[in-house]
Amino acid sequence: MQFDVVTVPGALEVPTAIALAEEAGRYPTAPRYDGYVALGCIIRGETYHFEIVSDQSAAGIMHLGLKGLAIGNGILTTEDEEQTWARARMSEGDKGGGAARACLDLIALRKRLRGGLAS
Repeated sequence: MQFDVVTVPGALEVPTAIALAEEAGRYPTAPRYDGYVALGCIIRGETYHFEIVSDQSAAGIMHLGLKGLAIGNGILTTEDEEQTWARARMSEGDKGGGAARACLDLIALRKRLRGGLAS
């Protein structure tokens, strides 16, 4: 299995990066991806900004998913760094692994639906 890692400034940029990668895949020299795994963390601060970032990043990812992209959403929303690590560690919550498995499941479902449900 091959993959690329792309880093963006924040959670709000994750849906845009996925959309850019998908659009670039239409060009012959760019890679085409079967799916995407969105990973990141939004830690609650002292302002309402946390709510906006978490809601809008999730909405952007969902919007792309409804357009047919296979995306595993592993963007964590947590209260502090300790909670983040507890949800992220493979030995504990393994949310990144769960997002990768969700992406693979969606890729398989898309393939099955395109081939007819009997396959």
